Amino acid sequence: MDLQNAQKDVDTWIKKHGVRYFNELTNMAQLTEEVGEVARIIARRYGEQSEKESDKHKDLGEELADVVFVVLCLANQTGVDLQTAFDAKLKLKTERDHDRHQNNEKLK
Repeated sequence: MDLQNAQKDVDTWIKKHGVRYFNELTNMAQLTEEVGEVARIIARRYGEQSEKESDKHKDLGEELADVVFVVLCLANQTGVDLQTAFDAKLKLKTERDHDRHQNNEKLK
């Protein structure tokens, strides 16, 4: 799945099942909420916080997919071609950080 097709899939789903997009501010709040759910799982499962019994069955993949879904919604409703933006960002990071991480003593 590429990002362009993912954006189309989300748009089709919204039109068929979601009635319409939530406005951009609502989706931004929703994105923050979803990222918070990912953070909670990471902090408790991989960090130093103890994991509550109610959190042990949370699916990290599902929560990450929620984040991606809302990001795709925001891209669609603001006219962003996420594939083009992602490709450009990866190119920039590759050029800028070509050997930055290999030379980082903290990572060895």
